[in-house]
Amino acid sequence: MGSEPGRSVTSKVLCLLGAFTPSTPALTLTELAQRSGVSLATAHRRAAELLDWGALERRPDGRYQIGLRLWEVGSLAPRGLGLREHAMPFLEDLYEVTHENVQLAVREGTEVLYVERIAGRAAVRVLTRVGGRFALHATGVGLVLLAYAPADVQEEVLGAPLRRFTDETIVDPGRLRRVLADVRRDGYAVSSRQVTKDAVSVAAPIFGPDETVVASVSLVVQTDNARPHALAPTVRAAARGISRALGAPRATVRADQNPTC
Repeated sequence: MGSEPGRSVTSKVLCLLGAFTPSTPALTLTELAQRSGVSLATAHRRAAELLDWGALERRPDGRYQIGLRLWEVGSLAPRGLGLREHAMPFLEDLYEVTHENVQLAVREGTEVLYVERIAGRAAVRVLTRVGGRFALHATGVGLVLLAYAPADVQEEVLGAPLRRFTDETIVDPGRLRRVLADVRRDGYAVSSRQVTKDAVSVAAPIFGPDETVVASVSLVVQTDNARPHALAPTVRAAARGISRALGAPRATVRADQNPTC
């Protein structure tokens, strides 16, 4: 981003914070100025203020990194904090039953945002991390969130180039539409070898009090000997439990009254 005359102080501060990424978690003052598009003098002043407040910390080598105060504030986000608190008992149960990777995610615009993950020690390696983002069209949780997303979000995703991660990734919009329809019909999604060739994800929707899908929970297992459709009832049960904890009406109906939910 180039230097912009007339930019507000808030804009400059947000650009400074936005300069940090998972691949560049620590930056020198010069790097911070260059990445945020502000002068070195401005970066120095604003970084000093952020240090005083605790949004930034300075390492012994002089590089800046995100401070705990910012994490503290970020943890108050309702979609993250409340959801995680209600979901954790069910995520832990799902892990204890399977000892596989368990993930909890929400949709943020046209991307998946992971808000919790329990990693199995002997489970398949995954590319996701808490606070990380990923494409909606390739992952199990992403397929669920896209299937239940508003029509304009679906059209935006389907109308843009779909990134290919492996030769199994669905990049044809017509095929993806059919997959999303299957997700809505079946109540769960399976993403097989779409992100890495050795992993299969099984995901289900989590409903909120207004009956909209607010999140998705998934299991990620090794491709070898995977039986994703056999895992679906377990994942759906966890999703239903979280939905019930969030106050979703459909999840509070007795199973014998609505056995398909």
